[in-house]
Amino acid sequence: MSTALPTPTATRPAPGVLTLTAPRRGKPPRHLADLSVDERADAVAALGEKRFRARQLSVHYFERLVDDPGAMTDLPASTRDRLAAELLPRLTTSVRRLDCDGGTTVKTVWRLFDGALVESVLMRYPDRVTVCVSSQAGCGMNCPFCATGQAGLTRNLSTAEIVEQVVSAGRALRRGAVPGGRPGAADRVGNVVFMGMGEPLANYAPVVGAVRRLTEPAPAGLGISVRGVTVSTVGLVPAIGRLAGEGLPVTLALSLHAPDDELRDELVPVNTRFTVAQALDAAREYAATTKRRVSIEYALIREVNDQAWRADLLGRELTRRGKGWVHVNPIPLNPTPGSRWTASEREVQGTFVDRLRSHGIPVTVRDTRGREIDGACGQLAASTP
Repeated sequence: MSTALPTPTATRPAPGVLTLTAPRRGKPPRHLADLSVDERADAVAALGEKRFRARQLSVHYFERLVDDPGAMTDLPASTRDRLAAELLPRLTTSVRRLDCDGGTTVKTVWRLFDGALVESVLMRYPDRVTVCVSSQAGCGMNCPFCATGQAGLTRNLSTAEIVEQVVSAGRALRRGAVPGGRPGAADRVGNVVFMGMGEPLANYAPVVGAVRRLTEPAPAGLGISVRGVTVSTVGLVPAIGRLAGEGLPVTLALSLHAPDDELRDELVPVNTRFTVAQALDAAREYAATTKRRVSIEYALIREVNDQAWRADLLGRELTRRGKGWVHVNPIPLNPTPGSRWTASEREVQGTFVDRLRSHGIPVTVRDTRGREIDGACGQLAASTP
């Protein structure tokens, strides 16, 4: 029997309707990372400079990861500061840094231009580096087991504010501020997951812009492989379909957490707008269009969604949509302040995984790295001392 959860206030509107909006606030300053290559050249020309200066700025930001205008010595000293002020304004200020795992997992709390707070997490493994980025300050999805969702939505982030989280991580690696990594292993960010604060697809245009900046070859962008980027969603069905047509075959991660509408309406309130069946159908179509396997994220909550029959139901729902298109990541629920829910017992988790695998579904239990610093899935709340 599932534990009673708060009754969501949302009602199910007409199919396909989405009315999520962020509170109005001032716009972040324009930044090079907000602009396409042509737009950068236009912006430089509008400042009375030669268009090729845009490429020089791009090399400094995306390739050399420079944050000091004084180091941009190929730019005329007379215009260096002005170009940097106009196109490379400071977007984020670190106000808190926590680490664990011997310093290889680092969570940073960033203050944005208007005082809003967001968090990102850098995770260095022996052979790779992953950065978990935020796409919104707070979140409007109101999932009751997630610290970010309980904080509510402050505002959307701009493309450049998202990209800057990855660039800052790259700078830290380049300066030797993050230990770990095998000799000869990459010392650059190779993987980016949009699993920090916010619902990425509720901030669609800036997130897609950020993916483009992350994956475009340097100096247009950071040159990260599109296969190294994962975009998560609670299941905003129209946006999933739109993303499939962008020509950006990133990995889609669907935060499902329940295979039945009765429970998912409570755990993921947006399910009252887009049902389990609709979300899974959209995910299956995404996989067919992009040729990329979809990940199903499933936080295992003790005596709430971890029953063996729910594993069987999930297995049936996935396999009846075909084979080879999906991979399930069960995630032991991470603790959040004031939460009355806990992670499933290990034996129950094992049974859940075994039942899924019996349906031929590939399953990998997600690493809970960063839990000690409130940097794991569902824990980000941008707290400061």
